Amino acid sequence: MRDDDHSKRLKEENKRLRLAVGELTILNDIAIAIGSTLSLDRVMELIVKKCIKHFGAEQGAVMLIDPEDKTRPLHTMIRRADASRIVLPYRLDTQLIGWMLKHKRPLLVNDLAGDKRFTIVEGEGQTIRSVLSAPLLFKGNMIGLLNVFNKKPRGGFTEADRRLLAIIATQSAQIIENARLYEEEQALLRMQEEMRLAYKIQMGLLPREPPEVVGYDIAGKSIPATLVGGDYYDFIEIGDKRWGVCLGDISGKGMPAALLMANLQATLRSQILQGLPVGECLARSNSLIFRSTDPDRFATLFYGVLDTAKHTFRYSNAGHNPPFLIRSGREPVLLEAGGTVLGSFETCSYKEAGAMFRPGDVILIYSDGISEAVDGSGAQFGEERIVEIVTANLDDASEDLLVRIIEAVRNHSRPMAPMDDMTVVVVKRLPCRD
Repeated sequence: MRDDDHSKRLKEENKRLRLAVGELTILNDIAIAIGSTLSLDRVMELIVKKCIKHFGAEQGAVMLIDPEDKTRPLHTMIRRADASRIVLPYRLDTQLIGWMLKHKRPLLVNDLAGDKRFTIVEGEGQTIRSVLSAPLLFKGNMIGLLNVFNKKPRGGFTEADRRLLAIIATQSAQIIENARLYEEEQALLRMQEEMRLAYKIQMGLLPREPPEVVGYDIAGKSIPATLVGGDYYDFIEIGDKRWGVCLGDISGKGMPAALLMANLQATLRSQILQGLPVGECLARSNSLIFRSTDPDRFATLFYGVLDTAKHTFRYSNAGHNPPFLIRSGREPVLLEAGGTVLGSFETCSYKEAGAMFRPGDVILIYSDGISEAVDGSGAQFGEERIVEIVTANLDDASEDLLVRIIEAVRNHSRPMAPMDDMTVVVVKRLPCRD
């Protein structure tokens, strides 16, 4: 009997040691395998693969909770099957996550059909006999589940299996979260680099310096609210002492606005360089923009042609803030003639008008990021302040005028960050020399 008892004890000890070695092996295998990759999908695939092999399961799955998606918070990120015939019962994923969110402890079910905690529609999920599930807990929060289904052979999962899966889940949660954070960081870095390149390209589309025009002082500046913006201004030499001057404001912000801005610039330039009248130029540009953009995208635009020989300014306004023609000792004149915004309707007509440019006259063109900038109480900067700044400093150079305006807007808005792009163009006829 003693020999039999001794033999029995040896067998039990060997079994315990084999189990311990197996547990250490899977934990070590997971640690080594995961250490070789930072891909979230690959990390989860390795965890599931090792669990299926060690527990002798037919299928495994990692389910991650998406806290940002309230309508679909649970996503089965990785599912790996050792037997393709397995089909999970409808909404079992949701029932598992509900139970786990409430209890936050490992779950062992060896008779799913007879377990009253779960509702299985008759005829569904008949191939699922047993379930072993453990929560993925990170800093006290459940980020997902680690599951294995159908123990092979049919004996079912054991308490030792439940204990080990809980250990694996604890180790895996930290690794999965690190991999997820790494992927988010890499995605952010890629986005930042793309935005940096977009900003560089966009700034390259704007005039590098104002044109040097005899008898005139011209300046322009655009400051995007974000890294890339939707405001646009340009100076285009048409010939015969004529210059095209424009300022546009694209609906929206960020990359979509920047792309439409580039489209608008190319479209408008193609029409301007044909020497078309300003109204016709806007009408053709509108049709082209309408055909190449989404219906909810549009742009406001002011376009004028400065004739430095005749000292005239022909213009048309496509739904933009009316610029001011400011003359010493006279009321400011709004340059309003034109039509609707570009891109909303396929066919539009645009009226045009003209003004004489007298010595000392200033035309101020701006985007709504200037006039509609708000302070802490929500009060807008307003058009009157713009006119007051220019009127009080008519003798200043154009560059100094736009700097004064932008600084005044910034002082008005502090400490709030700009909510919209700020763009200003100043065209000034120099006083005649005696």
